[in-house]
Amino acid sequence: MIDERLVKLFEECEEEVSEEFKKVDLLCDKNSLKVLNAFRNNKISEIHFNSTSGYGYNDIGRDAIEKVFSEVLGGEDSLVRGQFISGSHALTVTLFALLRPNDTLLSITGKPYDTLDEVIGIVDNPSSLKSFNINYEQIDLVDNDFDYAKIKDILKNKKIKVVEIQRSKGYSTRKSITIDKIDMVIKFIREIDKDVIIMIDNCYCELVEEKSPLEIDNSADIIVGSLIKNLGGGISPNGAYVSGRKKLIDLVADRLTVPGEGREVGPTLGINKMFLQGIFFAPSVVSSSVKVAILTSKVMEKLGFDVEPKYNDNRADIVQNIIFHDENKLIKYCQGIQAGSPIDSNAVALPSDMPGYIDQVIMASGAFTQGSSIEISCDGPIREPYIAYQQGGLTYNYGKLAVMEAVKKLLDK
Repeated sequence: MIDERLVKLFEECEEEVSEEFKKVDLLCDKNSLKVLNAFRNNKISEIHFNSTSGYGYNDIGRDAIEKVFSEVLGGEDSLVRGQFISGSHALTVTLFALLRPNDTLLSITGKPYDTLDEVIGIVDNPSSLKSFNINYEQIDLVDNDFDYAKIKDILKNKKIKVVEIQRSKGYSTRKSITIDKIDMVIKFIREIDKDVIIMIDNCYCELVEEKSPLEIDNSADIIVGSLIKNLGGGISPNGAYVSGRKKLIDLVADRLTVPGEGREVGPTLGINKMFLQGIFFAPSVVSSSVKVAILTSKVMEKLGFDVEPKYNDNRADIVQNIIFHDENKLIKYCQGIQAGSPIDSNAVALPSDMPGYIDQVIMASGAFTQGSSIEISCDGPIREPYIAYQQGGLTYNYGKLAVMEAVKKLLDK
């Protein structure tokens, strides 16, 4: 049973964030119309639910799905495949598709997410970009914005092939990058080097703002995201997308499958309907996730914890940080989220070693799809300042209940 005092606290907080909820609902209406129009414009029919096996030749459903994603995201072309294992896999395939020996990759948002350390070669791996003589440089953010002076210096004095921007914060303490900041920095970069490829890790950010990085005045060249996050709507069982300029998408397709066969192969194995339902539900599910994040921010701040973003900040993604400054509190909160989840609620989340991460990580994810971040989940590395990274909520009500369980666990003596 949830303590009545907690119920009252959450009700008070819901009243205080009601204006923010209205903004989220308005954006959900706009994004829902955008997705619905993409279905109508591409004449989606039951025939597109059909499946292919083997090589996957002539899969009209797969082709239609990629047109829908292109319209929703504003891309010239898209690759939407279940052969992508994760967002990190899609990013890896994209980087290997765009870069060649002696090219240089430049990250202008600091070190990317931990799972790319061995991909890039920050941590030694014989299959990394570094092992193919692909160079890597990074520029850290300054006061949560781009370091324009350093970007200008490097672009003027070195030939950079790909500029990588990670919008979501990953396991860092910085803020996530809004679409307005993306627009400004791309304009700045294009004035210095009009040919450099600008690639954006768009994970966790889809449909949180009105436009994607491909729809702004100064658009990116290519964006990447996972389908067990926002655009999968909690229905896609796996997969990822890459969207942007057709010439670049063709390179990614050749790297994912076989040069010369590219996008023409890749069986869908019955996944088409789930991909279509996933993106159809995505505006509503993302809206629920953002509302859960807003409520969590307000509740936890009221209880005296540091939070980022604040409940009324402009948001770029579905992630809510709670900074505990205490290992035990981080663990207890994540255990509460696990207990408030529909799957494996009886399991106890504990810190452990995980592939791709340097520190031990605690992960709470009682999800229908393993690792699905759009379902209510909470995780964090066991390192100072002991931050919980919470995301998701298939519905607002279920997300709220999980957060109430986490707060109850946290406050229990």
